[in-house]
Amino acid sequence: MSLLDRYLNAVAAQLPRETRDDIIAELRDELETTLEAKAAEKGAPLTDTEVEAVLRDMGHPLAVAARFGAGPNVVVGPELYPWWMFGVRAALTVMVFITAIGALVRVLVGDVEVGQAIGQGFHSLFTSGIAIVGLATIAAFIIERQATKPEFLTKWRVKDLSVFEWTAFGADGWAERLKATASGTGTVAGGVSKPRRKAPPTVRAAASAFGWTVVLLWWTGVLGGQIAPAAIGAEYVENGFDWGVAVARTVDLAYWPVVGFIACRIVFDALRVLTGSPVRLTALGDIGFAAATAWGVWWVWMWSPISGAIRVESIDQLVDRVQAVAQTGGWSLAFVLMLCATFAFIAEVFRIIRALAELTTGQAWSRD
Repeated sequence: MSLLDRYLNAVAAQLPRETRDDIIAELRDELETTLEAKAAEKGAPLTDTEVEAVLRDMGHPLAVAARFGAGPNVVVGPELYPWWMFGVRAALTVMVFITAIGALVRVLVGDVEVGQAIGQGFHSLFTSGIAIVGLATIAAFIIERQATKPEFLTKWRVKDLSVFEWTAFGADGWAERLKATASGTGTVAGGVSKPRRKAPPTVRAAASAFGWTVVLLWWTGVLGGQIAPAAIGAEYVENGFDWGVAVARTVDLAYWPVVGFIACRIVFDALRVLTGSPVRLTALGDIGFAAATAWGVWWVWMWSPISGAIRVESIDQLVDRVQAVAQTGGWSLAFVLMLCATFAFIAEVFRIIRALAELTTGQAWSRD
């Protein structure tokens, strides 16, 4: 078998069956013409070394076959790469906050020493960073190979671009934006002030889907076992109540319901992005998810394994407990969690009321 045949066979092995014969015939004609011209110029048959040099000039069989492929030849193309980088940077920023909060809680409850918490935090950030980059790359790989590009690449609107003003992750950029937020203004190029505007509904829906995805990875331990929910509060006893055991049992009982809730939330937010986030669709989702969250908070408060430390049977008991703490100043983890559960339940009730009004009127209430 000649060197040319071996080369063409290697190329053919990488090509789709339906187009293979035509492509190989075209390549054979081109290469034979080139080899004949080289031989005529030399005035003698080419040696194997000279033939191989011609084939190398054509390119490696993998690279040549890729030129005739139906899909893109990159994992993340130049048009999608800025979006990929934006998502990765934002996700890593969120993970820094989650890891820092988790490490702080573990130090405060005496689960780990400060040095150990810092070391485990860096380890968790490294493993979670790999997971985030990998998932973002998989998503970009799939998007690149769609016949129709997503609308966020082709039908973006100038009025939706304010969200990207928050993507300067340097200290100066964040300082300027935090200052502008505090003063109620935004900044544009050149430092010109403008009124601060909230992100459009589709951008908020995309951000929500992204945020809930990070939460799902955290809850399932993909982002590192040291910052997973079950690792927080281990071996912490307060007033005879073993928080480590209670938290572990609560996480075990709630694990799959929470996974299902977050998965539904991500799918719903993706639907909002695809449909332009209409007011009534958003309101329906808000009602359902707020009701589910309120029920979950109520379960944690009244029936979960940690309810033994935070449960109150009536409003009078709640008021009495608050007054007792106000008089003695004896703040405890149980009291803080009781207050959090109270305000969380009230917030979800108001969210349901607001969503019902939006569903009825078709007009969105301000979420600023």
